[in-house]
Amino acid sequence: MNQSTRDYIRQWLNKANEDLLVVQKLTESNILAPSSACFHCQQAVEKSLKAFLIAHKIEIKKTHNIEFLLSECKDIDEEFRQIDPKDLNEFSVEIRYPGDSYDPSNDEVLEYKAIAYKIKQLVEEKLSKIEAGERDIYV
Repeated sequence: MNQSTRDYIRQWLNKANEDLLVVQKLTESNILAPSSACFHCQQAVEKSLKAFLIAHKIEIKKTHNIEFLLSECKDIDEEFRQIDPKDLNEFSVEIRYPGDSYDPSNDEVLEYKAIAYKIKQLVEEKLSKIEAGERDIYV
């Protein structure tokens, strides 16, 4: 993987981290703006999965569909089969207006937050193994 690709992947992960920072702030004490918190969970997952796909030289489609992206990741690595995104797709950009979505409960917000962190951690672990494997080739 060349440096340009590494930098591009890092940009995707940095954006995912920004989304998770928003989620963290919105859930620190009382859960504020539950649908917005879930939107940022969805965005963090989407960006993390896209980073994983880019690292595996998969052309990413212009989609916000978590289930599709997760399916693409499952084709590469079996460990992604263990992830259930629940209804995280319900919070993508297509339904950000009144009447198009529902307000999740506090429990749902915390569940989606846990999913987002789990996926981001899994992706980062997988990417670090790719990096370590590439270094071994050149040693």
